[in-house]
Amino acid sequence: MYWTPLTLLFTIPTTEDEQKAAADSAKVEITHIAEELANNPSEFFSELLHKMLEFGLKVLVAIIIYAIGAWIIKMVKRWLEKNFSRKKADKTLGSFITSFVTIALTVLLIVIVIGTLGINTTSFAALLAAGGMAIGMALSGTVQNIAGGLMILLFKPFKVGDYIKAQGYEGYVTEVNIASTKIRTYANSIIVLPNGALFNGTIDNFTDKPYHRITWKVDVPYGTDAKKVRELLLKLADEEPKILNSKTKGVADPVVHLNELKDSSVELILWAWVKVEDYWPVLFKLNEEIYSFLPQNGVEFPFPQLDVHVNP
Repeated sequence: MYWTPLTLLFTIPTTEDEQKAAADSAKVEITHIAEELANNPSEFFSELLHKMLEFGLKVLVAIIIYAIGAWIIKMVKRWLEKNFSRKKADKTLGSFITSFVTIALTVLLIVIVIGTLGINTTSFAALLAAGGMAIGMALSGTVQNIAGGLMILLFKPFKVGDYIKAQGYEGYVTEVNIASTKIRTYANSIIVLPNGALFNGTIDNFTDKPYHRITWKVDVPYGTDAKKVRELLLKLADEEPKILNSKTKGVADPVVHLNELKDSSVELILWAWVKVEDYWPVLFKLNEEIYSFLPQNGVEFPFPQLDVHVNP
């Protein structure tokens, strides 16, 4: 008896002629099944049981293949991570390659599992190719993100471990994948940034260089001795051991400038260089010292003022 309902079920027609032929074959097969069921039910159910067992065996094999393949992919991912770590390779490159290899192996595993089930993978591939343009248009953003990931890998505007500010967020880069980059903020939140927008936007990399300049803005009332304020601010900077001076190559001594004449105050700025890892501790520490040290030495902070003149 020639009966192939499973073959018909998993054969995917790709052209109009093939669809018509499949429909005609289905009608013939249904008629043949009805005749077999009416004329010889015992043989029919025996064949049905045989086909079910055959298909069940394929499903079992497919499950085993998937389980083994998933385990192999997991081992490959761990091996790549350990290998990159042992060789002290660029973490950004290691993360990107590991992610790409994992996705590629997963797609290959799915194709193998589909073929094991008896599905015509050639027709399946042809169907994917036919819908490729629509899928490509739908996933244009994803393709852009993948391209952005490749550009990040090539030009390296940052690497894993750098502190960056981009797309309105800032934090430490923890992972660079094919399509996205993850950063960890000081609040310990994980922000996922798409690589396309990230590479095409502005990226402020705080840790690309070993030193960073801090700016403190200090407002004092009009009439305050600017020279005295300058001396006090420089004294604070000189007493802070983590602030660098011109003895360190590539940096300058702390300096104070009268920056702006505002409506209700005079603004002075203090510039000082520190190591990147000392940026936040020194910034917050001197904020507190400026707040307490200046008033102790007769320098007050201004409040907004508005003079109103009434004509009689």
